[in-house]
Amino acid sequence: MAEIDFGLAGKSVLVVGGTSGIGAGIAAAFAGQGAQVKATGATEREVEAAASGSMDVRLLDVRDGGAVEQLIAGFDRLDVVVNCAGIIRRNAEHDPDAFAEVVDINLNGSMRVCAAARSLLRQSKGCIVNTASMLSYFGGGLVPGYSASKGGVMQLTKSLAIAYAEDGIRVNAVAPGWIATPLTQALQDDEGRSRQILDRTPLRRWGTPADVAAPVLFLASDAARFITGAILPVDGGYLVA
Repeated sequence: MAEIDFGLAGKSVLVVGGTSGIGAGIAAAFAGQGAQVKATGATEREVEAAASGSMDVRLLDVRDGGAVEQLIAGFDRLDVVVNCAGIIRRNAEHDPDAFAEVVDINLNGSMRVCAAARSLLRQSKGCIVNTASMLSYFGGGLVPGYSASKGGVMQLTKSLAIAYAEDGIRVNAVAPGWIATPLTQALQDDEGRSRQILDRTPLRRWGTPADVAAPVLFLASDAARFITGAILPVDGGYLVA
């Protein structure tokens, strides 16, 4: 990402869920731009594995509103918030308890972070980038909780874009398609399912976390200063095929 200067050097950035997968790619991309990055992980193991000299890594359970508020209170300034914390529980989400857990993390967790960060973002005229999904548009028979939560993230993004505009805060989202991460490893390893995915994807490949990170940098930059409430698909054309 270093070949494009997004003007983010010195910006204070929080990437929630930034210790693995897409979130880790986004956190690394901001660090590569010279931003001051704080990333969070859901477990001690994730935090330890992601610890590096280029960013501050903290433990955070987005289901804990008090912990979210305490983390945000540790910032003197905050310019960008990226919400990437999320789980998927294939084949289990028809159970109401599993459904509720997925929604609480993916959707309610994003709202907790946005609400806690609003005051600091108002001061900096900063921005929020949420992580939606192509399943914000489709249903998912095996993942009703994930699909519902990501549909909710789409509408939350649009709603907060309206509500936070009076504070000078922009709120957008990316909607990743099939990205090669640990979350999709089982599908990558399933030759038949992977072939179905690639046959439907016009660019004929799995995406990478770096493919998602670049649009997030754009949405966080001054180049996107007149963009708010947008949901940007990053899916190799899957949605239009």
